[in-house]
Formats: sequence, C-alpha cells, structure tokens
Amino acid sequence: MNTKITKLLFSILLTGAFTSQESNAQTETKPNIILILVDDMGYSDLGNYGSEIKTPNLDKLASEGLRLREFYNNSICAPTRASLLTGQYQHKAGVGFFDVNLGLPAYQGYLNKESLTLGEVFRSGGYSTLLSGKWHVGSEDQAQWPNQRGFDKFYGILKGASNYFDTKPLPFGKTPYPVKLIRNNEELHPKDDSYYFTDEIGNNAVTFLDEQNKENKPFFLYLAFTAPHWPLQAKPIDIAKYRGKFDEGWDVLREKRIQKLKANGILPADQTISPRDPEVPEWNKLTYDEKQFWKAKMEVYAAMVDNMDQNVGKVLDKLKALKKDKNTLIIFISDNGAQGGFNTYNPLGRGLVRNDGPVGTSGSFDYQEQNWAYLSNTPLQQYKNNMHEGGFSSPFIAWYPSKIKAGRIDKGTGHIIDLAPTFYELAGIEYPKEYNGVTTNALAGKSLLPVLFNNVSQVDRGAPLFWERAGNRAVRDGKWKLVSIYPSYEWELYDLEKDRGETTNVAQQNPAIVNKLSASYFEWADKTGVVEYSKFKLKPETMPGGAALKK
Repeated sequence: MNTKITKLLFSILLTGAFTSQESNAQTETKPNIILILVDDMGYSDLGNYGSEIKTPNLDKLASEGLRLREFYNNSICAPTRASLLTGQYQHKAGVGFFDVNLGLPAYQGYLNKESLTLGEVFRSGGYSTLLSGKWHVGSEDQAQWPNQRGFDKFYGILKGASNYFDTKPLPFGKTPYPVKLIRNNEELHPKDDSYYFTDEIGNNAVTFLDEQNKENKPFFLYLAFTAPHWPLQAKPIDIAKYRGKFDEGWDVLREKRIQKLKANGILPADQTISPRDPEVPEWNKLTYDEKQFWKAKMEVYAAMVDNMDQNVGKVLDKLKALKKDKNTLIIFISDNGAQGGFNTYNPLGRGLVRNDGPVGTSGSFDYQEQNWAYLSNTPLQQYKNNMHEGGFSSPFIAWYPSKIKAGRIDKGTGHIIDLAPTFYELAGIEYPKEYNGVTTNALAGKSLLPVLFNNVSQVDRGAPLFWERAGNRAVRDGKWKLVSIYPSYEWELYDLEKDRGETTNVAQQNPAIVNKLSASYFEWADKTGVVEYSKFKLKPETMPGGAALKK
C-alpha cells in the first residue's frame, strides 16, 4: 500500500479513536439521576423529618444532602404524576382531574403528546430511561403506556393501586378494581402470595441498573413506590418491628414529632402548628379494644414505609457496587399528604370495602384513616386532596456527593413542575420545542439547581404557583397563600412565613392581596384549561367512560 495512503488511514483511525474516547468521557461525566416517589405518605413520616418510623437509608441521604421545608405536589396521585413527568401543570398535560376521561382535552385522563415525559426528553438526550413502580397517567391504550412514552424499561402497574401480595382485583363491591402488572408491555401473572410488590419494585430497579451498566450511557431511573398507599399490607417480619411502637397514641406521638421537627430545623421555633383536628378522638378516651384496633393499622403502615426504605437501600448498594454513586443525583418526594377520611366508605366511592383477613394480610383492604393521618401530616393542616398545607406538602431530600453540601436544611418553596427543568439543566439537555412533528408545551417550572448547588435558600420564581383539583384552589406568592375548598368559594389568606399551620385567616385584613391573587388565579385557570368543577357530573358510574360534562 502507498505510504502516504497508509499514513492518512492511520491518522483518520487515530483521530476517530480520540474522538470516540472524548465522546465516551463526555458521556461518562453526564450525571445519572434517580427520582424516588412514594405514595400517600405524610410530611413527617420519615425518621429525618421527625417520625418514629425507621428509615436509615433515607436518613443517610438526608444527613449527607439537602432537605427542604417547603416542597409542593398536586395533592393527589395521578395529577401529581402528570406534573412530575412533564413539568406541566396537570391540566396542561391532560390529567386535570384524575386518570379518567371527562370529555375535555385538559381532563382526558392521560398525558397528551404536547407534554413530553421525562423518559422522552432524557432518551432524546442520550440517556437510558428506566421506570419501576406505578404509572397512573394512562392505561386504556398501549400508546399511553411507559414504554411508548419514552421509557426503555418498565416494570409495575399502570393504574393507581394493587394488592401487595398478588394481582387479584381489589375489592370494590360490585365493581372490582382491575390490576395489570406489566414488564415492558407484557402482562405478568405471578403466583398468588409469591411476592411482595414493594420488594419487586426495588428488585426490578436493581436489575434494570445491572442491565443498563452494559450500555455506554448515563441513566435516568424513576422509582415510583406505591407504599404506603392502601391497602395496608406488609410482611410479618416488618410488622413485628413496630409492635408496641404506637401504644402512646396519636396525641402524644404528634407532640413528640413536633419537638423533633423543631430540634432538627425542619420546623422553625417561631412557626405555628395546625390546631388539633376536632374529628380525631382523644387517644386516652378510646376503649382498650379500640386502641388495639388502631395500633394495628399504624404498625402495618410503619412497616410499609420501613420496607420502602429497605428497597431504597438496595438501589443505593447497587449504585455503589457499580461505582456510579459519586456521579448520581437522587431526589426523594411524596405524591401527596396522608389520606384523611374514615373507612365507612370505599376511598374511590364505589361501595363498601370488603375485608377477608386481618389488617396487613393479602385479604385485607384498609388504610390509615384520618386518626393516624393526623399524625403523619404533623405539623400541617388537612389531608390528601386538600389545598391546605397538609394536603400537598411533601418531604424533600436531594443527595449528590460533592455537589450538595451535607446536612443542609432550606426553605425551598419548590414544586413538582420544577423537577423537569432542574434535571434537564443538570443533564445539559435542551427541552425540544418540537417532538415527532408536535409543537410541545413550554415548561412551567423553574430550575432548582441554585437551591441544590449554590446554597440559595429558595427558588427565585417571579410568578405565583397555582393549584386546582376537584374544585379546590390555591395560589402561593411569596409569603402569601390563598386557598378555597370546594364547594365553598370563599377565599382564605395566610401568611406562611409566620403561620405554616394556617391558624389565622387574614383575608379580611388584606382585601387588596386577595383581589390581586384571585385575579391571577383566574387568569392562570383560563390559560391552563381549568373548567369550573361544578360543571362536571362526577358520579362513579360516569367517570371511566368520559362525557362527564353537564349539559
């Protein structure tokens, strides 16, 4: 071969090798990201937020990372997931009410094409995209499923809940709640009582990380636990840890949590706490049998949170074994506050609940109920699906070795719509203005990177945050919180700098602020596709099929 040609070929190959190595090095320096979401867990249910529940793995992340005092979700499962996955307000993403079709684009019950998922954007940016757990933003058509919306690998359930020990339909009187357990578009049929779902979510996440390690890519893992969402079911070995741990009852334990929250800096000493819930009976006035009944519930609930933390530990161990722990951001949040109400009815409103076994077993359908949710949401007011602080305030942990200062606690005032822009900025991915020929919705949130990495106390937002769900409405602008609860349309106003417990409504003293924030709410609602809730005829039998608007 001609010497000049040989030298030229060698030069091309050498240049290609260097280019490839440079490309690989750039790929390796891109951060991995893990987003952990739990279901129906209250603000103070982690050990590092004041709880008596053992969560050593999350406590470790908290002590080595950052916790926020104020981080908001959308107060209920599917709308929270819609915003979390897309960076949009849930109406803009198509899930304004729930994962049911109410006959309008903002209420179609599944993610629209204009709202790109974290999976779609991360995949377009060269990431492996992994999801283990709960989806709940589209199940009727396979085009709505995770693998079709950007996730390379998926294991879990498509809808909102399941038995933790088997895939039998959940009991809802005459309308059993169907459960599909899916791995990468294939339905699974495990033998009854052959697994525990929280463990399987953790196990599949670990498997996905092992498989992904063979690829020369960074990864995004969405770890979406269903625990401690109903039904209250846990492994006997985990329940046994909590026998007797709740004998003091919710009144004494709430006071102990408040003291822990103040001691660890989550609750400033001068902040208010919510008043005692008048619907919750005094523990000391219960009979012996009533105390045994209620203690059993919280022992199982605690076991479910404990087991979730164990599975977080599995993922952390795998991350370390793969030597990826130093280049991974982990975020932990909850999808709403603990669920209030009492179990004289089914939580979905479809008939009385059947129980075929003791609480905690696979034959039992039960949940915490308001008495213990009152403890879980300490020190905040109200519960899941409500726009007071207990309904949509989440614990927030961020961990990234060498990037986030260890042991920080800050205000934050972040929202789930902020996570997508945070992740994309960190990963160096430009959010597409067009995707598969569709013009995309612009991101609604703000990046949290200044809070995470630059020791900034809270997000510089420049505009209020808004909420609407089932007629409940709220606005947060600086220290001010405007809220109304359906069917009342009377606005309440709180100064959250001094009154996080929402004990003093100052609306009458500040009419100009109420007028300003309410006007901004209605402007936002109009732009976002919010429909007045009273216009829907939301009877259980009409919800799944659409056409729910009143004529």
